[in-house]
Amino acid sequence: MDDLDKLGPLAALVGTWEGEGGLDVSFHHEDGEVGDTQYRERLTFSAFGPVDNGTQCLYGLDYRMAAWRGDEVDPFHTEVGYWLWDAEAGRVMRCFMVPRGTVVLAGGPATADARSFTMTADLGSQQFGVLENPYLAANASTVRYECTITLNDDGSMTYEEDTVLRMKELEDLFHHTDRNVMRKVEG
Repeated sequence: MDDLDKLGPLAALVGTWEGEGGLDVSFHHEDGEVGDTQYRERLTFSAFGPVDNGTQCLYGLDYRMAAWRGDEVDPFHTEVGYWLWDAEAGRVMRCFMVPRGTVVLAGGPATADARSFTMTADLGSQQFGVLENPYLAANASTVRYECTITLNDDGSMTYEEDTVLRMKELEDLFHHTDRNVMRKVEG
C-alpha cells in the first residue's frame, strides 16, 4: 500500500518490531499460583486497504505476533489478526485470534494523529466482544480485554494489556497483564 497516511494512527506501526523486555503476569497452573514470565517477542504489520463496507471505508494492518521465554525455540504465545482504522468514525479496532480458542474484536476512539489509544472488548458485547471455546468459558473465561498502545518520542512503541479472567481456581476476577517496549527492526 503506497498511501500510508490513510492508516491514521496505525501508519507508524507498519514494519517489523521486536521487544526483549516483555513481562507476563499470569496464573501458572503447574505452580497453582500467580507468577511473572519474562519474554521476547516479534510483531509484523503489513498495510492493506481500502476495505469498503457499504459507506464505511477501512484501512488496516495484517499482523502476526509470537512470544518466547528466554532462548526457547517454540513460542509460548502467538496471535494473528488485523488492526483497522475507520477515519470517518475516528475509531481504531483490533481483531485477533489466539490458538487457545479465543477471538477478540476490540476497539476505541482515536484521532488520525494519535500517539496513544486504547481498545477494549467485553464478553457478551455484540460490538466489541470476546468469543471463546467451551473449555475456556468454563475454566478461564475472558470477561474483559483492554490494550493501550503508545508511540514514544524515541521511535519505540509501548503496549499494556489487561485480560480480565474469571478462573475456576480463583475466587476473584484475575487481571492477566502483559507489557513490552517494542523497537522497529524493519520497515
